[in-house]
Amino acid sequence: MSESGGGDDAVSSSAPKRRRRPEPTPVQRALGLLTRREHSRLELARKLQQRGVEREEAASVIDKLADAGWQDDARFAESLVRSRAGSGYGPAYIRAELGTHGLGSEVVSAAMDGFEGDWTESARDLLRRRHPQALAGDRDAQRKAADFLLRRGFGMEQVRAALDAE
Repeated sequence: MSESGGGDDAVSSSAPKRRRRPEPTPVQRALGLLTRREHSRLELARKLQQRGVEREEAASVIDKLADAGWQDDARFAESLVRSRAGSGYGPAYIRAELGTHGLGSEVVSAAMDGFEGDWTESARDLLRRRHPQALAGDRDAQRKAADFLLRRGFGMEQVRAALDAE
């Protein structure tokens, strides 16, 4: 028995070789992304290009998937509005984020109009969790809370209503 480890070669050569997975097609790549979460056309095209798919081919794949109902900008916009509103963001922030996804103004407006929540109530809930002292009447805390809500994308009317409601 030598220390060189010569016996290991015999074991490794008799082991079955792993088959390499074939490279996924652009459609498979796109479907893989879409099954995880909704994507806008622009976002999906960018991700496919990052994975080596040519721009024209990516556009063709996205058109095919949109026709089949797998990709839908309106559904993406509605999903993003629900998600961001649930995370405590206001309408101005969400509208701006939707704009970064290359969505048309009619898609953005429809998604924002379709939101069934109450923006003032969302702001109030956020204040209860993050700035409860502002609801107790502390003027300094109210100023900080108002700045916080404005940075989160709530309008001044919603901020006032949220602070005055308690």
